[in-house]
Amino acid sequence: MSILWVILGFVLLVVGGEFLVRSSVALSFKFNISKMVIGMTVVSFATSAPELLVSLQAALSGSPAIAINNVVGSNIANIGLVLGITAMVGAIAVDKSFYKLNWPVMMIFSMVLYYFLKNDNVLSAIEGGILFAGLIVFLVYLIKSAKKDVVVEEVDETLSTVSNFKIGLWLLIGAAALYFGSEWLVFGAKDIATSVGVSEAVIGVSLIAIGTSVPELAASVIAAAKQEKAISLGNLIGSNIFNIASVLGLTAMVKPIPVTEPQILSSDIFWMLGFSAILIPLIFLPKRLQISRLKGFFLVICYGVFMFLVFTQGKL
Repeated sequence: MSILWVILGFVLLVVGGEFLVRSSVALSFKFNISKMVIGMTVVSFATSAPELLVSLQAALSGSPAIAINNVVGSNIANIGLVLGITAMVGAIAVDKSFYKLNWPVMMIFSMVLYYFLKNDNVLSAIEGGILFAGLIVFLVYLIKSAKKDVVVEEVDETLSTVSNFKIGLWLLIGAAALYFGSEWLVFGAKDIATSVGVSEAVIGVSLIAIGTSVPELAASVIAAAKQEKAISLGNLIGSNIFNIASVLGLTAMVKPIPVTEPQILSSDIFWMLGFSAILIPLIFLPKRLQISRLKGFFLVICYGVFMFLVFTQGKL
């Protein structure tokens, strides 16, 4: 029964996320916001909604380990699994903005998160506010410095003609699906953790993290198979920044998140920092500014090792 709750939760999160993206973009067109700004802000926020709802639900229902490891695990999965498999389908070109702006910002947010958690074993409301404020500063800088030829997420222009009634309906469906999806997923995941004898932190960093990364994985593989540059390294790095700054930042502002599982700080967060750091030597060696199939395979193998260690070390 727990597995059914988890599956239903995942399905509702995917459906809710899709409806929220569509309604948010349609609403943005109503306010005459440019396509570039919509892609950089509205779409990014909306696609982080499933992670946000899951972390918020977990924190409020007394499972802070799921709240933190949902984000830590999702960031690891975005690089090890999503980027790795996508590169195995077709080599990914890397632009200079990756190592000049996106990667350093992701590393700063990751290290600040580690410091905040290590400092007093809790992510407080003030620290959450600092992370979220940092994201706003980053977005303002991005929008101001963006040139017209900047590659952002695809924005569906047909959504500019959607009626107000439809937008309202989509928002309602999206919000309801995300709410119930997050509730069922956390409930089912906690149940599975108890029945198989692993900690909630293990379930958060594996099952839930992979589940909330499935939409990105599907979109990336389809885009790579069609040889479209719809998914870029920048989008995945942006997703990791949003996960830390908006998901954990906003959740901590609603309810401070304590560190209840020691392996979050002793192991999991170092894996997240390691996967982030390894991208720099990967894009420069041996072939510059490209993540080849072989490099993708290496990332997937590393992710497999991480998963194996998580489950062998995470038994209660």
